[in-house]
Amino acid sequence: MIAVLKGSFLFIADLVRAVKAPVVIDFVRLASYGSATQSSGIIEVRKDLEMSIKDKDVLVVEDIVDSGLTLESLRTMLLNRKPATLRICTLIDKQAQRVTDVPVDYIGFSMDDGFIVGYGLDLDERYRDLPDIRVVEGA
Repeated sequence: MIAVLKGSFLFIADLVRAVKAPVVIDFVRLASYGSATQSSGIIEVRKDLEMSIKDKDVLVVEDIVDSGLTLESLRTMLLNRKPATLRICTLIDKQAQRVTDVPVDYIGFSMDDGFIVGYGLDLDERYRDLPDIRVVEGA
């Protein structure tokens, strides 16, 4: 499993405990928001994988898929590393915000609109510690 930091750290922790199979975990950290509530469209790799995924079955664990630009960029990067399979799991799918047709294999739940925080998701690095997911009013 590959967790996309920082937002998916709580979700992957819960997911790993629920999966009844041996799992190896690695992390990537991408940035496209900065301090804003909308993606800048520029994807920056801040932390890359530490192990090879060549010929391995890979599950990318993401917190939220909005525009899909960040995930599509990550997916392309990972496919170039020749995994045996590559699947994508997201806690939250915001299909209405999608601007690219990135495939998502497993979805926790979908929502139409709103900027959300909690359960690992943040606004300018705040609110990750909230135990539930909340919509930020006026964001």
